[in-house]
Amino acid sequence: MTTQQKTINEPSTAQLLGQLQEQTTRLVRDELRLAQREFQESARHAGIGAGLISAAGLLAMLGLMTAIAAAVAAISLVLPVWAAAIIVAAVLFIGAAVAAMVSRSHAKQVPPPAAQSVDSVKQDLDELKEARHGQR
Repeated sequence: MTTQQKTINEPSTAQLLGQLQEQTTRLVRDELRLAQREFQESARHAGIGAGLISAAGLLAMLGLMTAIAAAVAAISLVLPVWAAAIIVAAVLFIGAAVAAMVSRSHAKQVPPPAAQSVDSVKQDLDELKEARHGQR
């Protein structure tokens, strides 16, 4: 009688496969939700950062325009106004080129978003493969 009770309490192969499918589906959905939350958080931080950098850029641009006018006015005391304007413009273009190169090198170092989710999904798939190979 104990043998018969033991076999009744154990799930059948079909039930086990059903549970595996259900758990796998739940796992994939959970991983997708995690990835979605990571993307939303990244987007929120990027949006705030973009707004603040835009405001800072506008203020810096106004200050730079004032400084440029002052530089042209100062150099025009020694040289003609057209020469002063060309000198200041050349310095600004050189500064823009340097800033573009630095920005490009920083942009190349940005990690892909949701790296944690991708790693977690890869680990889950590896575990499923190992479990499947272990059953054979």
